[in-house]
Amino acid sequence: MHKYNHLFQPIKIGKRDVKNRIFMPPISTNLANKGYVTEELIQHYGARAKGGVGLIVSEVVTVEPTYVYLPGDMSIYDDSFIEGWKKLFDEVHKYGTILLPQLFHPAYMSFPIPGTPRLIAPSNVGPYYAKEAPRPVTKEEIKTITRQFGEAALRVKKAGGDGVEIHAAHAHGLLGGFLSPLYNKRTDEYGGDINGRLKFPLEVIAEVRRVCGEDFIIDVRISGDEYSDGGLNINDATYIAKQFEKAGADMLHVSGGTTIKRGSAIPASGTKMGSHAELARYIKAQVNIPVATVGRITEAWIADEMIANGMTDACMMGRANLCEPEFVNKVYEGREDEIRPCIGCLRCLNGIMFGKRVACTINPSFELENEDTLQPAAESKKVLVIGGGVAGMEAAFVAKKKGHEVVLCEATEELGGLARLAAVPIGKQDLTKVIKYMANRLEKSGVEVRLNTPVTKEMLEGEFKGYEVIAGTGAKANVIGAFTGFKQWMTADDILAGRQFPGRKIVIIGGGSVGCELADYLAPIVNDRFVRNRDITILEMAQEVMLTESGAGRSVVVQRLMDKGVRMECLAKVTEVTETEIKYEQGGQEYVISDADTLVFANGYHIESTVEDMLKEAGVTYHLIGDGCKVGNIKDAITQGYTVAKDLA
Repeated sequence: MHKYNHLFQPIKIGKRDVKNRIFMPPISTNLANKGYVTEELIQHYGARAKGGVGLIVSEVVTVEPTYVYLPGDMSIYDDSFIEGWKKLFDEVHKYGTILLPQLFHPAYMSFPIPGTPRLIAPSNVGPYYAKEAPRPVTKEEIKTITRQFGEAALRVKKAGGDGVEIHAAHAHGLLGGFLSPLYNKRTDEYGGDINGRLKFPLEVIAEVRRVCGEDFIIDVRISGDEYSDGGLNINDATYIAKQFEKAGADMLHVSGGTTIKRGSAIPASGTKMGSHAELARYIKAQVNIPVATVGRITEAWIADEMIANGMTDACMMGRANLCEPEFVNKVYEGREDEIRPCIGCLRCLNGIMFGKRVACTINPSFELENEDTLQPAAESKKVLVIGGGVAGMEAAFVAKKKGHEVVLCEATEELGGLARLAAVPIGKQDLTKVIKYMANRLEKSGVEVRLNTPVTKEMLEGEFKGYEVIAGTGAKANVIGAFTGFKQWMTADDILAGRQFPGRKIVIIGGGSVGCELADYLAPIVNDRFVRNRDITILEMAQEVMLTESGAGRSVVVQRLMDKGVRMECLAKVTEVTETEIKYEQGGQEYVISDADTLVFANGYHIESTVEDMLKEAGVTYHLIGDGCKVGNIKDAITQGYTVAKDLA
């Protein structure tokens, strides 16, 4: 019996057998070309199928040409798309994997491409960020769109597809909007009570079944609860699930939340895994068709546990399989320590709305040649990597895999660099898995790692003479010299590294990610006015905190800070600091904080030129990576390490 026996049991969906219960849900890639399947898309989904996934639900596939969800999403609104889809199905089927295109009408969530007509919706209610109210779709248009869903599904079948998923979740797109009382305010037969709101999605399911037959999988994605006042709840969702089953659905993909309530549908790092599993458990008990759950399921043990405990029949593991295409195979073969760990940061989707390609913090490339398919270099070199942070570890591994002889020198006693400090705040624990994974990979690849080994000019001119150097020596925290007269000051890094310990009344200069995550770490767990609770104020010059971040991660941190009573003063410029006072300007007025006991600098980092100066003086060929090149985030660092090592001439 396998360690994860429940995960690797086959399951029947409709009339089709699926080889295991690890499924991959939709994740937008922006890899399509004007809606058409590209070679990159074929390789992208093919890699996950080869990696062992039992069933894949594709990213959004639009069923008509007028409204575009994302510039690089897929389409199947006429027969010209069939050829590309056939190639994609053929590639995925080579590995015994089922692929379900996710049929979708974006409606009031459409991308505002110039020339797009006024957006349509169930009613004249749009998301809060809309620039104008959408117009209600007419009953005649509903008939047309229903037919378009059926025609799109039939094209999938003609291309050799196994079935489709119909997106009716998250109060998102036309069908999700019709189901949700948040957006459906109609008073005709398509609105009012729950049966009216169900009518359109039920007609779509019936049409797909009519044109595609009984052996064609129909999966429907629903929200078990929208987690919003006035939205769908589990009682509604259970009733909806039963009606979808009666209408001919073969599987229910149970999610939760809405796309506009940040963090509710796609949970942030640090939140619990299996975020919607309780909804799936409740619905599964009421229907007779398979139910899949989704929501930050990034490790095999919890997926197996949820199936074993009767919470779900299958687990949709999206980000885990995006980050690690060989996730399933490595789990099955007992190689879990070789799985590239997803940290839940959601940078995979950060740029999607702006037309950027899908990306991953820990997996630096989805190109046809990537970490997993690197070709040997034409000439083997001797390479010295200075610095054992994530950039240096990535560079050392890639250089070794390219066939170079590699030595990595780290000045301290541990690998990981600033990522070790970044793992300390609340919800950042997954970064420890990244460091552990990268260090393990270096050992297995045969890279010579020397700890407690600062590189000197003498070493460059002696032992490492003739080596090409890659330097990823990190950055140093900024300290404002004029403000160091305060009675007790320290940097955020000092606190996170345990070098210094702050008092009870703390002022943090800088409200970016570092300052806010530090405040979250230091603030009282419960904001109950207990006498020993810390009192924390963040002073930020910009108009808002964590301004360079977006999405669920930022939202969760800021909400926690508000709950904990942390004061976040924005558009606030510190003007003077004495031994006992901190003065700042805000809105044309001056304010004085006179009762603080600790001043913390969290106002960015700077590059120290010491190592580069030494490299220049030694006359060696060198490349700077990570914060040694340009201060950035962990994704920037890993990507630079990968790129520089991959491109060594």
